[in-house]
Amino acid sequence: MTTAESRATAAGSAEPVVRTAAGAVRGRREDGLAVFRGIPFAEPPVGDARFQAPRPVRAWDGTRDAFVFGPPPPQESAFLGRAGVLEAPTGDDWLTVNVWTPEPDPAARRPVMVWIYGGAYKLGHSGSPGYDARHIARDGDVVVVTLNYRVGVEGFAHLDGAPANRGLLDQVAALEWVRENIAAFGGDPGRVTVFGESAGAGSVAALLAMPSAAGLFRRAIAQSVPGTYFSGELAGDIAGALAAEAGLRPTAADLSTVDPRQLPATGEALGPRMRRYEERWGQVVHTLTPFAPVVDGEVLPTTPWQALATGAARDVELIAGHNRDEYRLFLALGGQLGRAGEEEAAAALRAFGPGPDGERAYRAAFPEASPAELHERVQSDWLFRMPSLRLAEAQVAGGGRAHLYELTWPAPAGGGAMGACHGLDIPLLFGTFDADLGMLLFGGSGPSPEAEALSSRFRTAWTAFATTGDPGWPPYDPDRRLTQVFDAPPEVTPYPEEASRRLWQDHTFPALPLLT
Repeated sequence: MTTAESRATAAGSAEPVVRTAAGAVRGRREDGLAVFRGIPFAEPPVGDARFQAPRPVRAWDGTRDAFVFGPPPPQESAFLGRAGVLEAPTGDDWLTVNVWTPEPDPAARRPVMVWIYGGAYKLGHSGSPGYDARHIARDGDVVVVTLNYRVGVEGFAHLDGAPANRGLLDQVAALEWVRENIAAFGGDPGRVTVFGESAGAGSVAALLAMPSAAGLFRRAIAQSVPGTYFSGELAGDIAGALAAEAGLRPTAADLSTVDPRQLPATGEALGPRMRRYEERWGQVVHTLTPFAPVVDGEVLPTTPWQALATGAARDVELIAGHNRDEYRLFLALGGQLGRAGEEEAAAALRAFGPGPDGERAYRAAFPEASPAELHERVQSDWLFRMPSLRLAEAQVAGGGRAHLYELTWPAPAGGGAMGACHGLDIPLLFGTFDADLGMLLFGGSGPSPEAEALSSRFRTAWTAFATTGDPGWPPYDPDRRLTQVFDAPPEVTPYPEEASRRLWQDHTFPALPLLT
C-alpha cells in the first residue's frame, strides 16, 4: 500500500487499513478515532521460543483484522476476573500492541505515548478496560500504544538457560515495533513517550537504564516507581523456590515441561509462604510479589538510580511522581486500614526504615503520628514515594531534566478513607472511572465535576509533555524542589514530604541482596 493509498483508506473507510512491516491490519472507527487491537509485535513465546528473548513476528498475507485485544499473558487467574477480561481471546499470541490514533495518516507525525501496565510484575493485560486510551488520544491529539509483556515466571523468574528480564525485553521489542511502524498510524517515531504506573513505572525506570532501549523513546513518565530490584543472587534463590513448588529445578528446560497457563500456580502457592524465607530474602517477603527486574549486569547493568545519576538517560526528559497515601490501598484490600498497633508499627519501622536507626529516626521525625500512621507511612515511603522522588533527583544529578509531582486528592469512595492511594492516578489519567480500580476508588457513582476537572488536568499535563516536553510546571531542582501537587485546586509548591525526604536522602536503593 502506497502512502497515498494509506491516506485514502484512512479518510474514506469505516474500517481503516494500515500496512505494517509484517503485513496489513484493519482497525475500526470509534468515537472519532481509528483503533487497532491485538497486533502481534513478536512471535508467540512458546515451544522453542519459551523463556527466550522475543523473536520478530513473521509476515502474513492479506489483511489481518485488528478488532480485539490479544490474549493476556499467563498469570494468576483471580486477577483476570477482577479486571473484566475473562472474555479475552485465548491462545499463545500474548505479545501484541494496540493503537488509538486520531487519524492513521503518515503525514500527521503526532506525538506517540506508549503505556506499560503495572501489576506487581506478575499481573496485567493491555486489554483491561481501565486502560482504554480513547480519552488520552482524543483529548491530547496524540497516538497511544498499549502493549502486553510477559509477567510472573514467564517474564521475570531468573532461570538457567534463559535471558534475564524477559518481560523488559518484550517491552523493548514493542518499542522497536513502534519505531518501525508508528508513522503509518500517524505517529512520529522521533517523539515517543513511555509512561507506566507501579510495576509499569518500575519498567519505565529500568528502560531508562537498559542499553537495548537507548534511543527508542525521547520522554518518560514514571508513576509510583517501586523501589524493588533484585540482585542476581536473590532472584536465583527465589526462582529455586518457585520451581520447587512444581518439583522442578529453576531452569528453562525444566519449566518448559509445564503448560504456561499452569505455571502461575507456583507463584500463587509461594506467595502466602514467603515469610518463611525472611532470613534469606529480607524485605521482599513483606511485598505482594516474588518478581521484580533483576540487576543481572547485562540486560539491566545497574539499578535505575545508579544509571541515571551517572547520566545514562540525560537526553530523556522525565516526569516522576507518586501519590500521597500509596500503601493505603493494600491495607484497605487486606482489611487492615488503620488497625496497626504499636507492635506492627515497630516491626514495619525496623523492616523498612532507612539504615540501622530507621525506627528511631521515623519516630523523631513524626512525633505526633499514631502507630497506624507510622506503619502506613514507612511502607508508602519505602515502596513507592521515596523511590519515585529519588529517581527524579538522580536524573537531575546526572545532567538531565525531571519534573516531579504528587497526587494528594483523595479517592471519593468510602467517604475518602482511601485517601490518595496507590493506583488512583490510573482512572484519573485514563478517565475510566467505571472500570477496574475506578470502580473501587470512585464507588461506581460516576465522577464528580471536581474529579472530571482533575482527570482533564492529568491528561493535559501528560500529553503536553509528550508533545513539547513541558507538562506545565517547572523542572525539579535540588534547591527549590518545586513539585506539582494534583489536588482541587492544584498548586506548585516545594516538595510536600520534606520530613520523609530528609530521612531517605542518603539511601541509594541498591539491588536487594540475598542475605545468607
